[in-house]
Amino acid sequence: MVRTFVAIDLSEEIRGKAHDLQACLARSGGRLAIVDPANLHITLKFLGEVDQALIEPIVEALRSVRLEPFDLTVGRAVCNPPRRARVVWCDVADGGESAALARQVDDLLAPLGFTRETRPFRPHVTLARIKEFHPSQCREVECLPPEPLGRCRVETIRLKKSTLTPRGPIYEDLAEVPL
Repeated sequence: MVRTFVAIDLSEEIRGKAHDLQACLARSGGRLAIVDPANLHITLKFLGEVDQALIEPIVEALRSVRLEPFDLTVGRAVCNPPRRARVVWCDVADGGESAALARQVDDLLAPLGFTRETRPFRPHVTLARIKEFHPSQCREVECLPPEPLGRCRVETIRLKKSTLTPRGPIYEDLAEVPL
């Protein structure tokens, strides 16, 4: 079995700016699990534990995605939910393109036995998971620069393998599919 998900990777520029924000977050109270900047992405669909024999059919299904490349903007960091945050993330603005992409991925993978998502898709980039909440975490986020982290072009999606370790997940690209 292979733990997998479908994702959009982000530019090195955005990852670098996110790293700077994460350094500020690390100074706040409470306990945070900071996401390795190399692992920052937008999840289109989490597949979970998948039989190795399904990997190639998944890739073939993803090759049927029909969407033109598009630009997205990764916004400023916010606590979510704001009153008793569990994550610190950045919203993503793209005119609905990543949501359309997520719907296509959902539709293409349903015949392979993957449950369709019932919740509305909200593109975001998780910077940190809050393990122990402290109000200073959200205060720290509110003091971060208000400008977006940046803009990048989405030309591919990736099927990723996630190996969980005590030091955090290790991601490996299983396939890259052009739009």
